[in-house]
Amino acid sequence: MTQSTLEHVNFTVNDAPATAKWLCEVFGWKIRWQGPALNGGLSIHVGTDDAYLAIYTPKEVRARDGIHKDRVGSLNHVGVVIDDLDAAEAKVKALGYVPYNHADYEPGRRFYFDDENGIEFEVVSYA
Repeated sequence: MTQSTLEHVNFTVNDAPATAKWLCEVFGWKIRWQGPALNGGLSIHVGTDDAYLAIYTPKEVRARDGIHKDRVGSLNHVGVVIDDLDAAEAKVKALGYVPYNHADYEPGRRFYFDDENGIEFEVVSYA
């Protein structure tokens, strides 16, 4: 059987440069690429050498009409593994996000937070 690896996830945000900035601050990632995108928009690839989030802001942004986790095809959350969970949580709080749903069960500790786009992030440590 062939081994597969997730390379990236692409989602729409209100302000790609602002989202890229906090992703780099919280997770220690880098901007791998940025440039013009579909229909006059902007895409920024933020992550590591092996995987990244492709964040896209269209030329004309439409407001989100709520979080619909019960809709097929909806993004429920983005999970990010980090070495130091407490340091990551401190960075998240310093940026004004509110961590919630803290849990400590096998195989690791975790918390969640929502960004300004309504995207839920799960931050987990297996250390």
